[in-house]
Amino acid sequence: MKFVHIADVHLDTPFKTISDRADIGVERRLEQRNALKKVIDYIKENNIEYLFISGDLYDQEYVRESSIRFLNDLFSEIPNTKIYITPGNHDPYIKNSFYSTFLWNSNVKIFTNVVEKVENDNVNIYGFGFNNFEMNENQLKDIILDEPEKINILITHGDLGESKYNHMNLNEIKSKGFDYVALGHIHKRDDSTNIVYPGSLISLGFDELGEHGMIVGEITDKKLNKKFIKIDEREFVEFELDVSNIISEEELIEKINSINEENKLFKIILIGYRNFPINIDIKLINKNIIKIKDNTKIKIDFKENNNTLKGLFVKKLNERKNNNLIDEKTYEDILEIAEQALGKNK
Repeated sequence: MKFVHIADVHLDTPFKTISDRADIGVERRLEQRNALKKVIDYIKENNIEYLFISGDLYDQEYVRESSIRFLNDLFSEIPNTKIYITPGNHDPYIKNSFYSTFLWNSNVKIFTNVVEKVENDNVNIYGFGFNNFEMNENQLKDIILDEPEKINILITHGDLGESKYNHMNLNEIKSKGFDYVALGHIHKRDDSTNIVYPGSLISLGFDELGEHGMIVGEITDKKLNKKFIKIDEREFVEFELDVSNIISEEELIEKINSINEENKLFKIILIGYRNFPINIDIKLINKNIIKIKDNTKIKIDFKENNNTLKGLFVKKLNERKNNNLIDEKTYEDILEIAEQALGKNK
């Protein structure tokens, strides 16, 4: 049997925090749709029998009915593919969710929070999901594989670490004997075993660096073969830029704009000691730079001295630091303020 496994699409998420640019949210939501189209096209071209979607397909708080219709229209393009969806903590199976109110295509099966087994010719699919935005029950204990000679698949959404999001024990999962476990919730891919997190279909921000896409697998005679296929055409990248030797805002803008790689979205982290106030207008920056974080420090050019106001101030401040009355971060913050206030004073 051949399958595709995706998770954590988060359709219609607003992307509010990833960028200093107002239009990036719209662009990424369009790219979400394009990524889903690419998954469906792959399934059509390769006669894939099963599509597993392991939770957080959409964001309950933001999803629109038009987006659900878009999804269902895509699913109608692969009528011979059995689609199994398990609700996650962002798209739980609740009273007013589209999982419970929308009329989905006949090839779509949506699990609830109750463990269910779906029998196919040579494959048994077990699944359960969220019926709220948190889930603390251990559903695994109720699962016993009664036909171990068949291919047995588990699809669910949850955490293998301690959490309030369907915490599962890795050893318990292993002991059940599944041929493949299709998980969701962790946005970083982990496909080192047959217990698989595919990661988010497209990156949702700078905490999800690297490539994103889907897992394609085939199980023949109980032997699993799988591979990762990149779907997201964009890649989020963090880049540190030392400004210590940059002497003007114009030079800094030129340096930032020289950071340009196709299909990569950059967060520029400014470090070092600045020589001028930094307040860059994002409109002057190339569109592939979507966030700038200023971690620079101001240059401090005065020392302890009993003969100047600045010198006396630093002497007193050093005494407080040496007596552990202030920490290093507070010390540096006070020095910056003092440099701005007293820098021109003798």
